[in-house]
Amino acid sequence: MSNSTAVASTGFALTPANLNEAMNLATMICNSQLCPTSYKGKPEDTLVAMMMGNEVGLNPLQAIQNIAVINGRPSIYGDALMALVQNHPKFGGINEVFDESSMTATCIVHRKGGEKHTQKFSEVDAKAAKLWGKAGPWTQYPKRMLAMRARGFALRNQFADALAGLISVEEAEDLPIERELNPINKSSEPEKQKAISKPEFTQDAFNKQANKWASALDAGKDPDDLVAMIKSKYELSDELEHQVRTCNQEDAA
Repeated sequence: MSNSTAVASTGFALTPANLNEAMNLATMICNSQLCPTSYKGKPEDTLVAMMMGNEVGLNPLQAIQNIAVINGRPSIYGDALMALVQNHPKFGGINEVFDESSMTATCIVHRKGGEKHTQKFSEVDAKAAKLWGKAGPWTQYPKRMLAMRARGFALRNQFADALAGLISVEEAEDLPIERELNPINKSSEPEKQKAISKPEFTQDAFNKQANKWASALDAGKDPDDLVAMIKSKYELSDELEHQVRTCNQEDAA
């Protein structure tokens, strides 16, 4: 009995004991079929995601599935962000409401031993931030984007210790792309490098294929495979990648 109890309590550990073990695990994960496209064949990036996940209590597999690098900044998908906060010992509750008349999302979060914190984000706020009507999710499902922005601000304000600086993917996608302070002189690039550069995937190209891709996604096609196919031929922006991944989703209205 004692032996079986010991085996049961040991379980299947995914916590590496040193950097060498961590890199081996990262290499194994990034070469597996379960690995997201953005980490495939990239053990260093996978290791960094695992380390970031470890900071907030995610195991390696949870980390690569829920942490994304948007515009050079690690961020976390909304559901995982909520899960981390709900798992915190000081979590006291959350309430999210949406006012249709004023197009205002409200998130009220409660930390045990403290006051309830209310965060609002409205259509007016989105317009001031130049987000309202922006191509992509702000056009496809604006109510959800308002709700995610209110949620992200509220949770980060009250549970910074649980999130370790991570922001939501929805917020990260709206941040301006950082520019190089000392960009490389393009005139010095080898001509052959220019010759092999891929053309940019445009909004018009997406619009022509959107219905076909939406049907394929509805039929079960993996969005990672669809994105990988496009990237093999074109340069794909973060904004258009998001549109490709979500082209089968109806507006939340």
